[in-house]
Amino acid sequence: MDRDAVCVLLPTYNEAETVGDVVRDFRDHGFSNVLVIDGDSDDGTRERAAEAGARVAVQSRTGKGQAIREAVSEHIDAEYVLMADADGTYRAADADDMLAPLFDGSAEHVVGDRFADMEAGAMTGFNKVGNAVFNWLFRNIHGEDFADILSGYRAFTRESFERLQLSADGFGIETELSVECARHGVDTTVVPITYLPRPDGSNTNLHPVRDGGIILMALYRQAKTSNPLFYFGSAGVLSGAVGVAVAGYVAYDWFANGVSHEVLAIAAGIALIFGVQLVMFGVLSDLLVTLHRETLDRLEDKE
Repeated sequence: MDRDAVCVLLPTYNEAETVGDVVRDFRDHGFSNVLVIDGDSDDGTRERAAEAGARVAVQSRTGKGQAIREAVSEHIDAEYVLMADADGTYRAADADDMLAPLFDGSAEHVVGDRFADMEAGAMTGFNKVGNAVFNWLFRNIHGEDFADILSGYRAFTRESFERLQLSADGFGIETELSVECARHGVDTTVVPITYLPRPDGSNTNLHPVRDGGIILMALYRQAKTSNPLFYFGSAGVLSGAVGVAVAGYVAYDWFANGVSHEVLAIAAGIALIFGVQLVMFGVLSDLLVTLHRETLDRLEDKE
């Protein structure tokens, strides 16, 4: 394996407690090209990374997604990129397994599955439930099983990365990477890795509720072009359910108490009609997307 063809990419923000050890770990495993792209930390992250032997760059705007896009487009010339977090939760010992599918040509993008070997205390129960929900949604929306779509340990070819249309700035970048790989047909495989607890004294930048909401909304928005039946149909079902519930209340109060609710009855009818229209629009959109994909497949076969 030609490690000189690999750039290890470590996005950071206030990771002074761990970044030096992480950089040294990868360098000890033969990776001399380690890039730390920093979000203007104020705790000495950049200095410790440089002392450990990393190249250091400061991103122009904030956010992990911005850091990754900027690093690949402006600071990386290597053919392969091995991306990891600088918080000490990923092992350089898994790097060869992560890169092997790229080098043998069987994949263009590799996702490290943290759940394959997760050490005690590495993830809270709340985060495990959230991850399970997001992975279930991804499988049902996009028809692909990447096992751990929120994993920060990934390997990819620079060429495949440049085909993706990425815009997420924060922690939604992992979700967007998974969605874009599924949408653009990037050959993706999953490799089991070991996931470690954060070392003592290291604080996470992740806010589970806030960032979980961002990830959930990102999954839903990106379903618009990948699975419009889910995107419009789920909203239609919700609207229809609200209409049925309101209509049920109106009917009960009328028959039980003789009280009429004309305004609520009109609102219930509108909600039901709107729900049906959204479902029908989802069906038609899904048909158009399917025909579009089939047309593209035929064109590719002719080429």
